[in-house]
Amino acid sequence: MAESKMQWYVLRAVSGKEAKVKEYIDAEIKNGSFGGFVSQVLIPTEKVLQLKNGKRVEKQRNFLPGYVFVEAQLVGEIAHVLRQTPNCLGFLGGLDNPTPLRQREIDRIQGKIEEPAEQDFEDFVPFTVGEKVKVADGPFSGFIGVVEDVNAEKKSVTVAVVVFGRNTPVVLGYAQVEKCSE
Repeated sequence: MAESKMQWYVLRAVSGKEAKVKEYIDAEIKNGSFGGFVSQVLIPTEKVLQLKNGKRVEKQRNFLPGYVFVEAQLVGEIAHVLRQTPNCLGFLGGLDNPTPLRQREIDRIQGKIEEPAEQDFEDFVPFTVGEKVKVADGPFSGFIGVVEDVNAEKKSVTVAVVVFGRNTPVVLGYAQVEKCSE
Protein backbone atom coordinates (compact mmCIF):
# COMPACT_ATOMS: atom_id res chain seq x y z
CA MET A 1 0.00 0.00 0.00
CA ALA A 2 2.49 2.58 -1.14
CA GLU A 3 1.18 6.13 -1.05
CA SER A 4 3.11 9.20 -2.05
CA LYS A 5 1.69 11.71 0.42
CA MET A 6 0.46 12.01 3.97
CA GLN A 7 -3.23 11.44 4.53
CA TRP A 8 -5.47 11.63 7.58
CA TYR A 9 -6.80 8.41 9.09
CA VAL A 10 -9.10 7.77 12.02
CA LEU A 11 -7.99 5.48 14.84
CA ARG A 12 -10.66 4.19 17.20
CA ALA A 13 -9.53 4.46 20.82
CA VAL A 14 -10.92 3.28 24.12
CA SER A 15 -13.28 6.05 25.22
CA GLY A 16 -11.55 8.29 27.75
CA LYS A 17 -8.07 7.11 26.68
CA GLU A 18 -7.71 9.29 23.59
CA ALA A 19 -5.05 11.45 25.28
CA LYS A 20 -2.99 8.36 26.18
CA VAL A 21 -3.09 7.17 22.56
CA LYS A 22 -2.01 10.62 21.35
CA GLU A 23 0.75 10.79 23.97
CA TYR A 24 2.09 7.37 22.97
CA ILE A 25 2.09 8.12 19.23
CA ASP A 26 3.66 11.57 19.80
CA ALA A 27 6.46 9.91 21.81
CA GLU A 28 7.06 7.41 19.01
CA ILE A 29 7.19 10.26 16.46
CA LYS A 30 9.83 12.04 18.59
CA ASN A 31 11.84 8.83 18.93
CA GLY A 32 11.82 8.43 15.14
CA SER A 33 10.19 4.98 15.35
CA PHE A 34 7.86 5.78 12.47
CA GLY A 35 10.67 6.92 10.14
CA GLY A 36 8.85 10.09 9.13
CA PHE A 37 5.75 8.23 7.93
CA VAL A 38 3.57 9.64 10.75
CA SER A 39 3.61 13.42 11.10
CA GLN A 40 0.93 14.46 13.61
CA VAL A 41 -1.86 13.31 15.88
CA LEU A 42 -5.06 15.22 16.61
CA ILE A 43 -7.82 14.81 19.20
CA PRO A 44 -10.88 16.85 18.27
CA THR A 45 -11.80 18.96 21.31
CA GLU A 46 -13.84 22.09 21.98
CA LYS A 47 -13.87 24.66 24.77
CA VAL A 48 -17.01 24.65 26.90
CA LEU A 49 -17.91 26.97 29.76
CA GLN A 50 -19.67 25.25 32.64
CA LEU A 51 -21.17 26.45 35.88
CA LYS A 52 -19.59 24.84 38.96
CA ASN A 53 -20.47 26.06 42.44
CA GLY A 54 -21.73 29.34 41.03
CA LYS A 55 -18.53 30.04 39.07
CA ARG A 56 -17.76 29.79 35.38
CA VAL A 57 -15.20 27.13 34.58
CA GLU A 58 -13.70 26.60 31.13
CA LYS A 59 -13.11 22.97 30.19
CA GLN A 60 -11.92 21.06 27.16
CA ARG A 61 -14.35 18.40 25.93
CA ASN A 62 -13.92 15.85 23.16
CA PHE A 63 -16.59 16.40 20.55
CA LEU A 64 -15.81 13.05 18.91
CA PRO A 65 -15.07 10.76 21.88
CA GLY A 66 -13.33 7.52 21.04
CA TYR A 67 -11.56 8.82 17.93
CA VAL A 68 -8.00 10.01 17.30
CA PHE A 69 -6.90 11.45 13.96
CA VAL A 70 -3.46 10.55 12.59
CA GLU A 71 -1.70 12.06 9.58
CA ALA A 72 0.39 9.29 8.10
CA GLN A 73 1.61 7.35 5.08
CA LEU A 74 0.53 3.77 5.64
CA VAL A 75 3.53 2.04 4.11
CA GLY A 76 5.09 -1.20 5.31
CA GLU A 77 4.39 -1.93 8.98
CA ILE A 78 3.20 1.58 9.90
CA ALA A 79 -0.49 0.59 9.86
CA HIS A 80 0.24 -2.47 12.01
CA VAL A 81 2.28 -0.45 14.54
CA LEU A 82 -0.44 2.21 14.82
CA ARG A 83 -3.10 -0.47 15.23
CA GLN A 84 -1.09 -2.06 18.06
CA THR A 85 -0.83 1.19 20.03
CA PRO A 86 -2.01 0.67 23.65
CA ASN A 87 -5.71 1.63 24.15
CA CYS A 88 -6.22 1.65 20.36
CA LEU A 89 -8.98 -0.49 18.83
CA GLY A 90 -7.86 -0.16 15.21
CA PHE A 91 -8.62 1.97 12.20
CA LEU A 92 -12.02 3.21 11.22
CA GLY A 93 -12.84 1.59 7.89
CA GLY A 94 -11.36 -1.85 8.50
CA LEU A 95 -8.15 -3.64 9.30
CA ASP A 96 -6.90 -4.36 5.81
CA ASN A 97 -7.78 -1.16 3.99
CA PRO A 98 -8.31 1.89 6.25
CA THR A 99 -10.10 4.71 4.47
CA PRO A 100 -8.40 8.11 4.53
CA LEU A 101 -10.43 11.24 5.31
CA ARG A 102 -11.03 13.82 2.63
CA GLN A 103 -9.06 17.03 3.15
CA ARG A 104 -12.24 19.11 3.47
CA GLU A 105 -13.42 16.85 6.32
CA ILE A 106 -10.23 17.38 8.30
CA ASP A 107 -10.32 21.12 7.54
CA ARG A 108 -13.86 21.28 8.94
CA ILE A 109 -12.79 19.38 12.06
CA GLN A 110 -9.78 21.62 12.59
CA GLY A 111 -11.99 24.69 12.13
CA LYS A 112 -14.33 23.33 14.81
CA ILE A 113 -11.38 22.87 17.13
CA GLU A 114 -10.13 26.42 16.70
CA GLU A 115 -13.45 28.26 17.05
CA PRO A 116 -14.71 28.70 20.63
CA ALA A 117 -18.06 27.33 21.67
CA GLU A 118 -20.85 29.81 20.99
CA GLN A 119 -22.86 28.94 24.06
CA ASP A 120 -21.93 30.24 27.52
CA PHE A 121 -22.90 27.07 29.32
CA GLU A 122 -23.76 23.54 28.39
CA ASP A 123 -27.45 23.10 27.73
CA PHE A 124 -28.52 22.12 31.21
CA VAL A 125 -30.55 23.78 33.92
CA PRO A 126 -28.69 23.64 37.25
CA PHE A 127 -31.69 24.69 39.37
CA THR A 128 -35.27 23.47 39.85
CA VAL A 129 -38.39 25.28 41.01
CA GLY A 130 -38.81 24.99 44.79
CA GLU A 131 -35.09 24.41 45.43
CA LYS A 132 -33.36 26.35 48.25
CA VAL A 133 -30.48 28.49 46.99
CA LYS A 134 -28.04 31.05 48.35
CA VAL A 135 -27.36 34.32 46.53
CA ALA A 136 -23.60 34.44 45.92
CA ASP A 137 -23.25 37.78 44.12
CA GLY A 138 -24.97 41.14 43.91
CA PRO A 139 -26.83 43.33 46.40
CA PHE A 140 -28.62 40.32 47.92
CA SER A 141 -25.39 38.39 48.50
CA GLY A 142 -25.69 36.02 51.45
CA PHE A 143 -29.52 35.85 51.31
CA ILE A 144 -31.16 32.43 51.18
CA GLY A 145 -34.29 31.97 49.09
CA VAL A 146 -36.43 29.58 47.10
CA VAL A 147 -36.37 29.28 43.30
CA GLU A 148 -39.75 30.38 41.91
CA ASP A 149 -38.98 30.31 38.18
CA VAL A 150 -36.18 29.11 35.89
CA ASN A 151 -35.55 30.76 32.51
CA ALA A 152 -33.15 28.46 30.63
CA GLU A 153 -33.12 30.74 27.56
CA LYS A 154 -31.85 33.74 29.54
CA LYS A 155 -29.83 31.55 31.94
CA SER A 156 -31.55 33.16 34.93
CA VAL A 157 -33.67 32.22 37.93
CA THR A 158 -36.29 34.11 39.92
CA VAL A 159 -35.58 33.65 43.62
CA ALA A 160 -37.95 34.66 46.44
CA VAL A 161 -35.84 36.15 49.26
CA VAL A 162 -37.20 37.53 52.53
CA VAL A 163 -36.53 41.27 52.83
CA PHE A 164 -37.98 43.08 55.87
CA GLY A 165 -40.27 40.12 56.56
CA ARG A 166 -41.74 39.96 53.02
CA ASN A 167 -41.02 37.61 50.14
CA THR A 168 -39.38 39.61 47.37
CA PRO A 169 -38.78 38.07 43.92
CA VAL A 170 -35.28 38.72 42.55
CA VAL A 171 -34.13 37.77 39.04
CA LEU A 172 -30.52 36.52 39.06
CA GLY A 173 -28.17 34.85 36.57
CA TYR A 174 -27.03 31.28 37.10
CA ALA A 175 -23.57 32.51 38.12
CA GLN A 176 -25.05 34.68 40.91
CA VAL A 177 -26.76 31.76 42.67
CA GLU A 178 -25.43 28.58 44.26
CA LYS A 179 -27.14 25.55 45.70
CA CYS A 180 -27.82 25.79 49.39
CA SER A 181 -26.59 23.00 51.67
CA GLU A 182 -29.19 23.73 54.37
